[in-house]
Amino acid sequence: MFQETTSLLERYQLAKDVGFRAVECAFPYVHTVDEVVAAQKKANVEQILINAFVGDVTKGELGFASIPGAEEKFNDSLNLAVKYAKALKCSRVHVMSGAVEKVNEENVKTYEKNIKHAASLFEKENIIGLIEPINPFSVPKYYMNDFQKGLKVVKKVNSPNLKLMLDMFHLQHLHGNLTLNIKELLPYVGHIQVAQVPDRHEPNTSGEIDYRYIFSLLEQLEYDGWIGLEYRPAGGTKEGLKWVEEFNMKL
Repeated sequence: MFQETTSLLERYQLAKDVGFRAVECAFPYVHTVDEVVAAQKKANVEQILINAFVGDVTKGELGFASIPGAEEKFNDSLNLAVKYAKALKCSRVHVMSGAVEKVNEENVKTYEKNIKHAASLFEKENIIGLIEPINPFSVPKYYMNDFQKGLKVVKKVNSPNLKLMLDMFHLQHLHGNLTLNIKELLPYVGHIQVAQVPDRHEPNTSGEIDYRYIFSLLEQLEYDGWIGLEYRPAGGTKEGLKWVEEFNMKL
């Protein structure tokens, strides 16, 4: 959102100007910690989520958790994320798995070992680590591409500081059957994101998901966490936010 400017720092104030109390951003690392913190404080918004550093995306790097031999890069990415998260008073870090050409047992073992280590580190830092299954249509060859696979890891690690990120866009693409899947997954969820399918626009745009029903379901299930708006506005960001009032929601 707020792609009207290329500057992440400017987006903090744009979010505040339209009424957001809290924000998330994937990749703050193009700026120094001090620059990002200054933008956040000036806008007076809460930082809900950042991603761990994923490496060089131009080289196909999308995180290191499942990549054998990249343990040092993985640890460095975690430490950098913790540095930014603590400075921003951000309590959630999304740890990306990386892309794998052909998954083998080494990828599975490496991922589970690295995620267990991440959870241990996050416990010490009072941070919730998140893993997000991402559909292969949006991100081909991404290792963590199944919610049942993600759920199995969360259960196996069994840490209060490791949870699933439930992005409805990816859940619909991967599995559908939203009601039953949400009910099963929600006890293990640390953050939710929304976007319409298939075009990834606002929840009130034409698509496969009835978000009035989804929000009502989350309310019935007593979900009390944040919901991130990870969509591409169909037009301008501010104009697209009319759905919030239409759905009787608040920013």
